[in-house]
Amino acid sequence: MKFITEKSIWETFFDAHAPIYDENTFTKNTLKEVDFLIEELALKPGAAILDVGCGTGRHAVELAKRGYKVTGIDISAEMLKEAREKAKAAGVEANFIRADATDFNLPAKYDAAICLCEGSFGLLGHRDDPINQPLYILSNISKSLKKKAKLILTVLNATFMIRRFTNQDVAEGRFNLLTMEESSELPPREGMFPSKMRERAFVPTELTLLCRLAGLDVLNIWGGTAGNWGRRNIDLDEIELMLVAKKVAKPRF
Repeated sequence: MKFITEKSIWETFFDAHAPIYDENTFTKNTLKEVDFLIEELALKPGAAILDVGCGTGRHAVELAKRGYKVTGIDISAEMLKEAREKAKAAGVEANFIRADATDFNLPAKYDAAICLCEGSFGLLGHRDDPINQPLYILSNISKSLKKKAKLILTVLNATFMIRRFTNQDVAEGRFNLLTMEESSELPPREGMFPSKMRERAFVPTELTLLCRLAGLDVLNIWGGTAGNWGRRNIDLDEIELMLVAKKVAKPRF
């Protein structure tokens, strides 16, 4: 596992955002979302679940309250601090580990994994390759799963970005059509210069190929916008996609 020595732009952002993260509107459906996760994963209490990019632990802690053995990883120490406090307040045990989702190797094998609300997936650092970054994350998740274990992932929807941005946005660098990447600027903080943030969106065929390369078979791709999860067709204008995949014996390629 890579030891994190220098703060990335996303670590800096989430460290600062941690105290108010749960005030975001997209965090208000945790109970309903966990109901869906349990139904789709079809696991009995006591099963081990890996939460990649767990943030403040809203899904991890609720799963632990329902009897699951949860391990959450996140790059942000402040987000993990919030998660540990949340678990303590709920009176449950959950294992929270600071790690980079692109470079982790856990000793245990899990019965399922979740990576929700762009939990690291597609949040690109300055030097991250827009293809390798998500592939590394999927490969690490795949290596952490037992055979036939499921992954549930939500990611940004590329059609939403395409329909939202204009040719002028492309010309001025706000949207890269070649990489499906939005760029925005993080304001200066504590004497730091402004920093560019890169967020990557995906199309379903691309996600299917990335999963195959990582040793995962895609079972379903549905609309996955927070507050509107369900086994339904994707809306072109919705923000997120949901992918459900299963670990196979070995990668296809």
